[in-house]
Amino acid sequence: MPSATGEKVWIIPDGYIPELSSGALTSHESICVLNTASEDAHLSITIFFEDRDPLENMEEVVQARRTKHIRTSSLAKEGTPIPVGVPYAIEVKSNIPIIVQYSRLDATQAENALMSVIAYPIK
Repeated sequence: MPSATGEKVWIIPDGYIPELSSGALTSHESICVLNTASEDAHLSITIFFEDRDPLENMEEVVQARRTKHIRTSSLAKEGTPIPVGVPYAIEVKSNIPIIVQYSRLDATQAENALMSVIAYPIK
């Protein structure tokens, strides 16, 4: 049976969804999750802000032996989405160890930029 790889808690301190995009692409961010285990990973995602209460416990499932790219613009808590143009941070908690990567496509100008980093694992 394949075992779980990674950690159960991951932090992404720099989140931001631009208000505007230019050209054919839309600016976006993704929480990229890899589940190497033979069981599903149940995630709880919390979004922290500088000037307001967090959006807590947004749930996602990453199936066993799969990867999932979760667009931050698709996350919402009780109908409240992550606002655009507002800095935020992300906490990802899982019931089993996982690997988390964060990617951002900045299409605010014609010369697009793609950033991708491994999230910070909490042991």
